Amino acid sequence: MPTNSWNRHHILSLADFTTTEYDTVLQTAASFQEVLSRRTKKVPTLQGQVVANLFFEPSTRTRSSFEIAAKRLSADTLNFAAATSSMTKGETILDTAKTYLAMGTDIMVVRHREAGVPNAIASEMDRLGVKVSVLNAGDGQHEHPSQALLDLFTICTLIDPDHPRLDLLKGKKIAIVGDILHSRVARSNIWSLIASGAEVHLAAPPTLLPKLFAEYISDEIEITSYSPTPQLFLHWQLEPALQDADFVMTLRLQKERMTAHLLPSLREYHQLFGITRTKLQLCKPNVKVLHPGPVNRGVEISSELMDDPEFSLIQSQVTSGVAVRMALLYLLGSGKA
Repeated sequence: MPTNSWNRHHILSLADFTTTEYDTVLQTAASFQEVLSRRTKKVPTLQGQVVANLFFEPSTRTRSSFEIAAKRLSADTLNFAAATSSMTKGETILDTAKTYLAMGTDIMVVRHREAGVPNAIASEMDRLGVKVSVLNAGDGQHEHPSQALLDLFTICTLIDPDHPRLDLLKGKKIAIVGDILHSRVARSNIWSLIASGAEVHLAAPPTLLPKLFAEYISDEIEITSYSPTPQLFLHWQLEPALQDADFVMTLRLQKERMTAHLLPSLREYHQLFGITRTKLQLCKPNVKVLHPGPVNRGVEISSELMDDPEFSLIQSQVTSGVAVRMALLYLLGSGKA
């Protein structure tokens, strides 16, 4: 396993990931994908270590994926549920994290509806001088690093199954369509795709892709206002984003995060921005479609397209998620034994 180039103690954001780190994750995930194809799918890599899944927000794919990834690595797992925890009695998030620390936790996988919570827990662990690593499993509208990494792995292994690597996406056109304003997945994917040299096109109604979104990320990738750049483009119509696209990532409408009436109706949204076979005719002939899930069928994507193996990589994303999260846990935990 390629760990000699890995020095990161926490995984909180992809904003400062290096090309070497991306390739290390991709190559390590490819090794674990081979392990998962065997009859015996478990390895003793993290035997004796404890992985705590601290999910303060509901999740199906991410939580289950991290749990099975940890078990495939022979780690012991602890699963936290806010509704049945002492937080209902007033315990703070940091006190909860320190409780799991006292139980011998080595890696904390943290998901929270508020941005910055994983960073706060990581800072507290560092302040205490312990070797506990924190992995951000999605925080508010900030980032979702492991989802972007599994998306990257899904695409790269499609192009080169034997040697997935970042530079395979150089020059590829990738459209990200949907509720970009509220999407932590979109933000993490922008970092990884920009790093790969891909051309990224964001498409959504103006209420879900305001001009300030470009300003939100301008400090890091040097874009101004909402003007197109060599790598990042903003569109308030779907067609220019799909034109000659190699891959299309569609995002869930996060109605639970919408505090205002941002859309006239779901029917109108589907007519204008929903991905269908007909709309994919604008893309390259071998275009593939991704969605991080959960999916609102018939809203972000037509049901028939979602289930069409000729175009859809959605199930491949779920499968890739286990291998990628095994890789992340392994890279964080390999120096703790």
